[in-house]
Amino acid sequence: MAQGSRPERVADLVRTEISDLLRRSVNDPGVGFVTITRVRVTSDLQHARVFFTTLGDEDRRQQSNRALERATPFLRRQIGRRLTLKRTPVITFHFDESIEHQARVEQLLEDLKIPPSTHNEDGEYDE
Repeated sequence: MAQGSRPERVADLVRTEISDLLRRSVNDPGVGFVTITRVRVTSDLQHARVFFTTLGDEDRRQQSNRALERATPFLRRQIGRRLTLKRTPVITFHFDESIEHQARVEQLLEDLKIPPSTHNEDGEYDE
Protein backbone atom coordinates (compact mmCIF):
# COMPACT_ATOMS: atom_id res chain seq x y z
CA MET A 1 0.00 0.00 0.00
CA ALA A 2 2.77 2.44 0.85
CA GLN A 3 4.44 1.91 -2.51
CA GLY A 4 1.20 2.59 -4.38
CA SER A 5 0.47 5.80 -2.54
CA ARG A 6 3.74 7.56 -3.38
CA PRO A 7 3.07 7.76 -7.15
CA GLU A 8 -0.42 9.07 -6.36
CA ARG A 9 0.98 11.77 -4.07
CA VAL A 10 3.60 12.76 -6.64
CA ALA A 11 0.93 12.81 -9.36
CA ASP A 12 -1.20 15.14 -7.25
CA LEU A 13 1.77 17.45 -6.66
CA VAL A 14 2.65 17.47 -10.36
CA ARG A 15 -0.97 18.28 -11.27
CA THR A 16 -1.06 21.16 -8.80
CA GLU A 17 2.26 22.58 -9.96
CA ILE A 18 1.48 22.31 -13.69
CA SER A 19 -1.91 23.95 -13.17
CA ASP A 20 -0.28 26.80 -11.26
CA LEU A 21 2.51 27.21 -13.81
CA LEU A 22 0.08 27.26 -16.74
CA ARG A 23 -2.02 29.88 -15.02
CA ARG A 24 0.84 32.14 -13.86
CA SER A 25 3.97 31.56 -15.91
CA VAL A 26 3.18 30.19 -19.37
CA ASN A 27 2.38 33.11 -21.64
CA ASP A 28 1.77 31.16 -24.83
CA PRO A 29 -1.65 32.20 -26.18
CA GLY A 30 -1.85 28.84 -27.97
CA VAL A 31 -2.43 27.08 -24.65
CA GLY A 32 -5.86 28.65 -24.35
CA PHE A 33 -8.33 27.56 -21.68
CA VAL A 34 -6.72 24.31 -20.57
CA THR A 35 -7.77 22.35 -17.51
CA ILE A 36 -5.49 19.67 -16.10
CA THR A 37 -7.85 16.84 -15.18
CA ARG A 38 -5.46 14.21 -13.85
CA VAL A 39 -1.88 13.01 -13.83
CA ARG A 40 -0.68 9.42 -13.88
CA VAL A 41 2.85 8.79 -12.64
CA THR A 42 4.59 5.46 -13.15
CA SER A 43 5.59 3.48 -10.07
CA ASP A 44 9.26 4.38 -10.58
CA LEU A 45 8.30 8.10 -10.76
CA GLN A 46 10.12 8.47 -14.11
CA HIS A 47 7.16 9.33 -16.36
CA ALA A 48 4.11 11.52 -15.83
CA ARG A 49 1.15 11.40 -18.20
CA VAL A 50 -0.73 14.67 -17.86
CA PHE A 51 -4.34 14.61 -19.06
CA PHE A 52 -6.03 17.87 -20.04
CA THR A 53 -9.22 19.23 -21.51
CA THR A 54 -9.81 22.45 -23.38
CA LEU A 55 -12.68 24.48 -24.70
CA GLY A 56 -13.27 24.43 -28.42
CA ASP A 57 -13.22 22.09 -31.38
CA GLU A 58 -10.64 19.63 -32.68
CA ASP A 59 -8.44 22.39 -34.16
CA ARG A 60 -8.38 24.21 -30.84
CA ARG A 61 -7.49 20.95 -29.05
CA GLN A 62 -4.58 20.34 -31.41
CA GLN A 63 -3.38 23.93 -31.02
CA SER A 64 -3.44 23.57 -27.23
CA ASN A 65 -1.63 20.25 -27.43
CA ARG A 66 1.14 21.77 -29.58
CA ALA A 67 1.48 24.72 -27.18
CA LEU A 68 1.70 22.37 -24.19
CA GLU A 69 4.39 20.36 -25.96
CA ARG A 70 6.34 23.58 -26.57
CA ALA A 71 6.02 24.45 -22.87
CA THR A 72 7.02 20.97 -21.64
CA PRO A 73 10.76 21.67 -21.14
CA PHE A 74 9.94 24.81 -19.14
CA LEU A 75 7.30 23.00 -17.07
CA ARG A 76 9.63 20.08 -16.34
CA ARG A 77 12.43 22.42 -15.29
CA GLN A 78 10.10 24.33 -12.96
CA ILE A 79 8.68 21.15 -11.43
CA GLY A 80 12.23 19.93 -10.83
CA ARG A 81 12.95 23.12 -8.89
CA ARG A 82 9.70 23.09 -6.92
CA LEU A 83 9.47 19.42 -5.95
CA THR A 84 12.07 17.54 -3.97
CA LEU A 85 12.51 14.47 -6.15
CA LYS A 86 15.72 12.73 -7.13
CA ARG A 87 14.66 12.84 -10.77
CA THR A 88 12.04 14.96 -12.43
CA PRO A 89 9.54 12.82 -14.35
CA VAL A 90 9.36 13.04 -18.13
CA ILE A 91 6.08 14.82 -18.91
CA THR A 92 3.77 13.93 -21.78
CA PHE A 93 0.43 15.59 -22.44
CA HIS A 94 -2.67 13.68 -23.51
CA PHE A 95 -6.16 14.95 -24.24
CA ASP A 96 -8.62 13.54 -21.69
CA GLU A 97 -11.42 11.97 -23.68
CA SER A 98 -13.29 10.66 -20.64
CA ILE A 99 -15.31 13.86 -20.34
CA GLU A 100 -16.43 13.62 -23.95
CA HIS A 101 -17.41 9.98 -23.40
CA GLN A 102 -19.42 10.98 -20.34
CA ALA A 103 -21.21 13.71 -22.30
CA ARG A 104 -21.96 11.22 -25.09
CA VAL A 105 -23.48 8.71 -22.62
CA GLU A 106 -25.58 11.45 -21.05
CA GLN A 107 -26.79 12.51 -24.51
CA LEU A 108 -27.73 8.91 -25.36
CA LEU A 109 -29.65 8.59 -22.10
CA GLU A 110 -31.42 11.86 -22.80
CA ASP A 111 -32.33 10.63 -26.28
CA LEU A 112 -33.80 7.49 -24.73
CA LYS A 113 -35.59 9.56 -22.08
CA ILE A 114 -34.02 7.45 -19.33
CA PRO A 115 -33.13 9.55 -16.30
CA PRO A 116 -29.62 9.16 -14.92
CA SER A 117 -29.38 6.53 -12.22
CA THR A 118 -31.34 7.63 -9.20
CA HIS A 119 -30.27 5.36 -6.41
CA ASN A 120 -31.17 6.03 -2.80
CA GLU A 121 -28.82 5.27 0.07
CA ASP A 122 -29.92 1.60 0.17
CA GLY A 123 -28.88 1.09 -3.46
CA GLU A 124 -32.49 0.77 -4.65
CA TYR A 125 -34.00 2.83 -7.43
CA ASP A 126 -36.16 5.77 -6.42
CA GLU A 127 -39.47 6.06 -8.22
